[in-house]
This record gives sequence, C-alpha cells and structure tokens, in this order.
Amino acid sequence: MGGLSASAAFREHLRRLCLGEFPCGAGSWNRSHFKLRKRKPGGNAAQREADAGTAQHQEIGTPSEESLETLMEFVSSQDSPWALPPDCSPEDQHLRELAVQSPQLIRDHFIFLFFRSLRIVDKGVNEVDEHLLKFHNLEELILSANQISKINSAHLPRTLKVLELCGNEIIGLQDLCSHPPPELQHLGLGYNRLLGSSEDKYLTAEFWPNLLSLDLSFNNFTDLLGIVSKLATLRRLRTLVLQGNPLVLIPGYRGFVIDSLPKLCILDDRNISPDEKHQFHGLSSKPDLIVNKAQLVVSVGKITGLPNPIKPEELESGPESPVITHSYYVTYEFVEREKAEDTNSDEVIKVHKSQMVATPNTGSPPGSADTGGSESPAMSSLLKQESPAKRANRHLTLRKPWAETIECSHRKEHVTGDLVALKAFLIAGTTVTVVEEKVLSWPIAAALAEDAGKKGKAEKGKAEKGKPKDGGKGDKQKKKKESPVELRSDPPLLRNLGSGHVNLESLLTGDQLVAVVCDFGVLIAEETTQPPSPKEKDGKKSTDKNKKTKSGGESPGSQKTTVAAKGKGKNKASPEGKEVQEIQPVPLTVEFQVQLIQ
Repeated sequence: MGGLSASAAFREHLRRLCLGEFPCGAGSWNRSHFKLRKRKPGGNAAQREADAGTAQHQEIGTPSEESLETLMEFVSSQDSPWALPPDCSPEDQHLRELAVQSPQLIRDHFIFLFFRSLRIVDKGVNEVDEHLLKFHNLEELILSANQISKINSAHLPRTLKVLELCGNEIIGLQDLCSHPPPELQHLGLGYNRLLGSSEDKYLTAEFWPNLLSLDLSFNNFTDLLGIVSKLATLRRLRTLVLQGNPLVLIPGYRGFVIDSLPKLCILDDRNISPDEKHQFHGLSSKPDLIVNKAQLVVSVGKITGLPNPIKPEELESGPESPVITHSYYVTYEFVEREKAEDTNSDEVIKVHKSQMVATPNTGSPPGSADTGGSESPAMSSLLKQESPAKRANRHLTLRKPWAETIECSHRKEHVTGDLVALKAFLIAGTTVTVVEEKVLSWPIAAALAEDAGKKGKAEKGKAEKGKPKDGGKGDKQKKKKESPVELRSDPPLLRNLGSGHVNLESLLTGDQLVAVVCDFGVLIAEETTQPPSPKEKDGKKSTDKNKKTKSGGESPGSQKTTVAAKGKGKNKASPEGKEVQEIQPVPLTVEFQVQLIQ
C-alpha cells in the first residue's frame, strides 16, 4: 500500500465537503447562479440570449431552483442528509456556507488563504510535502494518528503556532529542527518512538524560542537529569507533559521537575500548586538523589469464596486411604531483569515445608526464587499452556491451607533499572491467578505390615499370655510412637481456580497506587472420585454379604430404624433446609495492589 502525502489527504478532504454539489456550488438549484451569469460581462449574441432565457426562468421560478434560505438550512441543519460528518471542523462548515452564498469564491487560491487550522487525523499520511507551503495563513496543523516517521520542517508554513504530531512513528527530531517554524507555541510529540538522550539536544530554546506548551508523553525518555537540563532553556515554557515515559517511574520525578522549572504551571495535566513548589524547594540542587531505578511494592491480601475441598468420604477414610492435602496460593507476573526483595522469605520456606510430607524430587530443576518457593513440574506445565504475551517472571505467594478467608499477607518489593521494559510491562498489565494444589500421600509399608501381622499373629498371641495386660499395652503404645507411618506423595495436581487481568497503566500517568479486588465469580465444588484402597474393597464385599442376609428377613428393630431414618429425611426438607439453600454463594475474590514508591 503506497503512502499518502498531507496535501493529497487535504484534497480528499475537500472532496468530502462537496463544495460544487447540491446544495453547495453554482448549480441550477442555486438562484444566485443566474444572477452571476446575468452580471457576467462580454460574450456573443448567443450567450446574451441564454442569459436572457435564464433571467426569464428566474422570474418564473422553475421547480428545480431553491432559495438561498432553503439551501443554507440544508447545509447547517444537523438532521439534514447533506450535513457534514462529525469529524469536520467549524472552518469546514463555514466554507460550505460560503459555497452556497458566494460560490464564485471557491477557488484554490481562496481556499489556501481561507484555512487557518488544518486537521488531518488518522488518514494514513506518511509524508509532509511542500504543497503545505501554499497555506499562507495556516496557524494550526494537526496530523495526529498517522504514519509519519520523518518530517521536513522546510515544508511547514512559517506562520504555524500549533503543530500536533501525536500518535505517529517519529523516531528522531533532527529533520524537524532543521528549519522549525519560528513562532511555534505548542509542539505535540506524544505517543511516538523518541528515544532518550539522543533527542534531548533538540528540546532547547535554540530551536523553539517561543514554545509555551510541550507534549512528550508516552515516548521512551529515561534520562531525567538530561532532559530537564535542556528544558530549562525554554524560558517561556508553561505546560509540560512527560507522563507515560519511563523516567516518570523514577523516585522524586515530579518534585525534581517542579523545582528545576520554576516557571512551569502545569505538569502532566495537573496544575502545580504553591504548596508543591514549597514542598520540593531545593530538590533541584541535589541531583545525586535521582537514581534511574524504579521501585514498586506488590501486595496480595485476602482470598475469599473458596469452596471447602474436604468431602465427607475423605473424613471417613481408613488408615490405608491416601492423605489428601489442599493448599492455595496466588500468582502474578512482573517484568524480567528485576531484583525482588521479600520481607518474610524465611517464613515462607518454613510454612511451605511444614504443610506437606513428600519425597523431594532431586532430579527436577530449581524454580525461580520467590515468595511461594520453587515451581513444581506441574506448575511449569500449567504456565506453558498460557501464551507468553509479554516477557515477565512469575511470582507466587506462600501456600496456605483452606479457610473461608485466607490471609496471604504477601508483600514483595521489586526494583528494576530497565525502565523501558518496565513501561512496556505496565502498559500490558499483569495477570493474577488463584491456584489450588492437591497432593495425595499414600502409606508406603501398609501392605507389608498387613502380611507380617497375619503371619506372626499366633506367635504374638502366645507371647502375650505370659505378659501383664497393662505392660503389654504400654509397649505397644511406645512402639506405635516410635514407628510413624511413612508416606509417599504423588506429583501435585494443580487447578486454576480463577485468572484475571489487572491494568497498571495508570502508574505511568500520575497514580502511585493501583488497588483492586479481582472477582473471578462463584466457584462450584469439583466432584472427584477417589480410587478405593484394598481395605475399602474388602469392606464393600462384606457389606454386600450383609445385604443378602438382611434381605431374607428383617427384625422389628431394623424396621423401626428405617422408619426413623425416613423421618429424619423429611426434616431436611423443612423450612430450615430451604433457608440454607437460599444463602447466596460468595464469589472468589483476591485483594491485589501495586504501589509505586516516589
């Protein structure tokens, strides 16, 4: 797709105004058209006869003609089918009205003199050509949201006072500063690709002596001391926008800029109050305090809305059933190449080790050092399922057992010197996830102990006859205490209970705190079937036999018990039971916040 020049986009804009079509222009629908032709001097006899005929038609009034008032209403009414599109300027509207009242004026020379403001937004323009010099009275040129990467200032009208280039692809200011408009008062360069110290030298009074307002928002300026020293030469500068640049993340940014530019009135769309000037007075004389590093603190608070994972069948499990451990933690992402400091990392390790008995896997690679300890292989596989939208590290809170309200008490300080990467991360945001970790631990020597017990049952019985009853029980209790059951843990089963995106872009626009409650909706308890243990299988067989014997005949006592059980079932359907069902479920929520230290 070829590029488009600014003058070509302006021609297309004029075509949309329809200055020569109904209801504008000097067509047969405009009665002033006939007056113009009648007043036109010269011409041959045939031309004079045609003029006479048009004059006669004017007196009679043909149905195709419209009065000037009607045409003006067609042009000015918002409900008219000939109304201008919403993105047109007041100057466009005025030009259309002139095309109705005085269509003979609509010529190229008049149009170039007429426009004082030119707005070409989101038209795919990638070149500012020399035809713009034809606008001799142009004071405002808005070329936002286009594809301009270089701009030759020699092609800009010298009368310009406002130049807006926001949302383009400008990477350098050298061409713009070769012949800058001398009377320029506002320069908008926000949302471009300007890089740091290499462009600071073009932001001085040598190139912009009359500049009152400068917008450099959402570029990649990182050197706070360097850019402030250059901006200090702009004696008339009153409005400055630097938000969205990586340097705004540096501690002390706002105070240092306010004290270094004492004539500044507005910084980052916020008025500078006298209290701020007094508060930051003298900070500009201490440049050693400014360090190009950002410091953020991430906190994770309470988790609520988790369903109870413990089921009745797990409570009634026998000694040969697995020991099931449920734990919960929160994960979030943070930018790479950062140093994280955890205030209670030792406590995290201790709590994690005391929560479950498991055989360590020495062959697995160590995970990232964070609050929740190392990532398991199952956790790594879960993370691979998500597409890496941005380069970031995954951090975990410490694992906690189930409770109606889990207090994570997580606080971690992140410090990074890669401000450009941090800016990109904050624009993309982070992902907060609640993870359930389920571990099944099985008795290792259960089967062996059962076989040994059957073989030595007779010998133990003989030995027990010759011992006192109390002494024998005491020895058994001591042996039980001395030989605890050893467990073998399966790999942890991970389940993503809820995941949500948190927008952090406001930290680049002046906010120092992002505090949200992530709502993941109501969770439904997961129904799982546990594999039966050998003892449970034997128990099922015995129950089946008992059912067969009972089916032959039931005693009166058993019948009474059955009736009583049925009566209890009816009570469960009482109004009290209905009240329990009407309780509103609690959604799964997590308290999450990120604070920028300034």
